Amino acid sequence: MKQDIHPKYNVVTVSCACGNEFESGSVKQALKVEICSNCHPFFTGKQKFVDAGGRVDRFKRKYNL
Repeated sequence: MKQDIHPKYNVVTVSCACGNEFESGSVKQALKVEICSNCHPFFTGKQKFVDAGGRVDRFKRKYNL
């Protein structure tokens, strides 16, 4: 294997659009993301559940099931 061909791996600060910052590893100097675990609906508990029951009932009525 050739020596010194791999990029340097740095500890960088990741900045989110919500203002949250945390450290991670990357070959880049800085990372900017739009969504992180502090603002993503799945992790915050503000996730919307889609109620498909109305569509199922309408389908059953339409096809007499």
